[in-house]
Amino acid sequence: MEIIQAILIIALACWMVMDQQGLVLMTWFPIMISVPAGIIMGDLTTALMIGGTFQLMNLGVANIGGSSVPNWGLAALVGIYVAVRTTGDIEQAKAVALAVGVPVGMLGIQLDVLAKLLNTYVGNAAKKALDQFNLKKMNRIFWLGPVIFMLSTAVPTALCIIFGEQIVNFILSAVPEWFTNGLSIAGNMLPVVGIALLLQVMPAKKYLSMLLAGFVFSAYLNVPMLGVSIIGLALAYYFFTTNMKKAPAAAAETGTVIIEEGDEWDE
Repeated sequence: MEIIQAILIIALACWMVMDQQGLVLMTWFPIMISVPAGIIMGDLTTALMIGGTFQLMNLGVANIGGSSVPNWGLAALVGIYVAVRTTGDIEQAKAVALAVGVPVGMLGIQLDVLAKLLNTYVGNAAKKALDQFNLKKMNRIFWLGPVIFMLSTAVPTALCIIFGEQIVNFILSAVPEWFTNGLSIAGNMLPVVGIALLLQVMPAKKYLSMLLAGFVFSAYLNVPMLGVSIIGLALAYYFFTTNMKKAPAAAAETGTVIIEEGDEWDE
């Protein structure tokens, strides 16, 4: 069973990077990858807790223009595997996942850069084959691209699976207790930083009253997150329909002509 779990986790790491680089089904996000990882490991609750923590750390982070960022999806995947195998307590599992996953996620920056550099040579080799009108050779060369990207996530995942418990024990024994406690505190603080980064690209000042209302509902009235989301959806629908009704009146005051569907424009 453990061997099957290891193989499936490595396959999941390969799928994750292929989705990120090609299919774009959003399964490389930590919270998304935590669902199949939790099913494979047989502990969906712990997996979702770890995936949610890394997902909040991932908020506001994007590899714009081909830049490389920490691979928090890979960090969550490795952290889930090691944490579930080493501990049964959720809080301790989060600390273990952060201790193992954060270095792996940061390592993902270098591995992503290396994969992209290697793929430039793949692209040049494929172009030379195309210049020679050797399309079969070109297609064979292009298959190296996905293989390189899959290795960039499969190799660190396999190493953590093979030496997982030993790596955790080594880290926990070599690192002082104050540092591991700091990781736990950072794990609770970093999601706040992620939310702050996300709010920078959102019209938070314009809808500050709605933001405060949602906070009150969640923090003080103990409304579940789904309930707060439904309230937000209802308010968004109300504002949208209200503004749509005001648009013709505002256009009439300014003298703007609104052409509705089915009307003809006469010159």
